[in-house]
Amino acid sequence: MKTLINMTITILIVVAGLFGIRYQLESSQGLTGDKVVNFYNWGDYIDPDLLKRFEEETGYSVIYETFDSNEAMFTKVKQGGTQYDILVPSEYMIESMIDASLLQPIDYAQLPNFQYLDERFIDQPFDPENEYSIPYFWGTLGILYDTKYIDASQVETWDDLWNPEFAGSIMIYDGAREVLGIGLQSLGYSLNETDDAKLIEAAAKMKTLMPNIIALVADEMKMHINQEEAPIGITFSGEAATAMYDNEDLAYHVPDEGSNLWFDNLVIPANSRNPEGAHALINFLLDPEIAAINAEYVGYATPNAAALELMDPEITSDEAFYPSDEVIERLEVYRDLGQEKLIQYNDLYLQVKIEPR
Repeated sequence: MKTLINMTITILIVVAGLFGIRYQLESSQGLTGDKVVNFYNWGDYIDPDLLKRFEEETGYSVIYETFDSNEAMFTKVKQGGTQYDILVPSEYMIESMIDASLLQPIDYAQLPNFQYLDERFIDQPFDPENEYSIPYFWGTLGILYDTKYIDASQVETWDDLWNPEFAGSIMIYDGAREVLGIGLQSLGYSLNETDDAKLIEAAAKMKTLMPNIIALVADEMKMHINQEEAPIGITFSGEAATAMYDNEDLAYHVPDEGSNLWFDNLVIPANSRNPEGAHALINFLLDPEIAAINAEYVGYATPNAAALELMDPEITSDEAFYPSDEVIERLEVYRDLGQEKLIQYNDLYLQVKIEPR
């Protein structure tokens, strides 16, 4: 009888332990408690000290996870296995998420710091009146180059990349919209082109650039450029800023034909369990002081006009990263082109990638 009682107690202890483990796991994933904010963001895309400061000032706890592509984030959110309170999608992905009913409207009564945003970066076509999204960072795609080997006059336009002297000298960002976009804009077409003939023409032109391409890379490009593995890199302005911080010989230029103007945005998923906490964190990030600290840490351009006044003038006066209105007018925002066109872009890009170099 004693043996049976001991076995029963042991089973109860094990069950209780398993329940405790499950509770801890659920709490760490933000599935319990109204003081937890689940934040799903790009890697290295916020000053971690600011999250600690938010927790200290508000009493909320932030569970922070990262993703490496809009598509991976979209798939995970759509599957619904994990619930988040804040996401950071890019502009074209916001359109897809709105269409899929994955986002909830922003409650501006909880965001008094929205007033500090630059009017140029709100009410964009991908989310008119910012019903679902708040600008977080913005930037461009352009040409990063080593001035020890490349003169500024050699890389003024996208077409300059086809210079035979650049054979095996260019690293390019590994993305379908980015690579085909270079071909489209060099031909005078839109980044959001949907005409089959023009897309095929752009892909054919990009194939002829392949002899000049040494590698297709992602965020590691800044490391390769700093190690002088290539004198030219096609990358995003924030990546360029980080590389230039470490290497004073580097420079960055937005091509004369125009380029991509991208936005990453703060949104709240429709299934958020703590929208109040999400709004509190978003409002915190919109505070000019916080936005300035965050922008100087991340390296990308802030849309917070009041924050610019608190930042190093050497940063904010650099038109490579805070371009003039004249340059911005030549830039284009990616739009959601639909699943069929997405597949076509990816297929054409694959053809470009396998072109012999």
